Amino acid sequence: MSTSDIPRRATIADVARAAGVATSTASVVFSGKAKVAPATRERVLAAAADLGYAGPDPRAASLRRGRSGIVAVVLEGHLRAAFLDPVTTAMMDGLTDGLASLSAGILLMRDDEHGEGASLANAPVDAVVLIGCSVRTKASLEIVRGRGLPVVVIEGDAGEGIPRITLDNTEAAADVARHLRDLGHTDVAFVTLALDPARERIPVTPERIATATVDVTVDRLAGMRSVFPDALAISASGSLIDEGLLVGRMLLADPATRPTAIMAQSDLLAVGVIRAAEELGLRVPEDLSVAGFDGIAVDGLGGPVLTTSVQPAVEKGRAAGEQVARMLRGEKGETQHLTCRFRVGTTTAPPSR
Repeated sequence: MSTSDIPRRATIADVARAAGVATSTASVVFSGKAKVAPATRERVLAAAADLGYAGPDPRAASLRRGRSGIVAVVLEGHLRAAFLDPVTTAMMDGLTDGLASLSAGILLMRDDEHGEGASLANAPVDAVVLIGCSVRTKASLEIVRGRGLPVVVIEGDAGEGIPRITLDNTEAAADVARHLRDLGHTDVAFVTLALDPARERIPVTPERIATATVDVTVDRLAGMRSVFPDALAISASGSLIDEGLLVGRMLLADPATRPTAIMAQSDLLAVGVIRAAEELGLRVPEDLSVAGFDGIAVDGLGGPVLTTSVQPAVEKGRAAGEQVARMLRGEKGETQHLTCRFRVGTTTAPPSR
């Protein structure tokens, strides 16, 4: 079939001509940017139906605006691991809500050692949302900013002038730690999130903290250590139940050094610690108090209600999306600070010894 045999796609000019109106009037009917007399609107829509015209080509509209209609969302680590975390999925729901006014698509990207940062600098996107901000991402961000693209960071610091969605991680973690102290616990251990891209499951030392690149981990640990400055802390490789189980086994293996309470930097890690305790025949909270951070609904926990700090995950994502929309409208982006809410559950109690 030659190109001359392919039916030509009807245009807005064809619709206007068939309806007996100006092209600008037909355009307004489809854009909805101004009122049109009902009779005129019906005539234009009828002509469009006859010609098989479904509306303006969104690709052409994007070209006219100089936009792709895509917002990049950069997550640290493997995407499959990120989406096992209910906090991430809730945050993405909120982000989608915040971007609703743009009708934008979302491009998920990884920031890792395999060169994703370079892709971020060249991706055909209108804006970038960073969940956390690693050293690698900061380097590529200079190129992104040079392109004039709006950038928003959720719980990270990409440098001066970039709007951030922040959380009171330090204060919220301190609230949970004070709860354990007020119950009478003095022998407490911590399970932290990853400190850096190496994601090692080893004790947290001052040297490791000094070189840490994950702000959320460092901030929450600062709050925990403000109450228990000498507590043993072990970092997990990620926010996963299995990781909490492995670190929990490390902390609970020796009865002579076993803590009376363990505080984890995520609810998933806390559930893993509870499973480690159950393996050893320990009762929660009678023999071991366990607290978390996030306030998510965790499958497999059963009857207990986790003592935790409830964070506004959906609101974090929504706030980031709204700031992207603001900047794409030509307005200045603003940093927003959100707060957590402490929740007492049934997994903490006074120490039995």
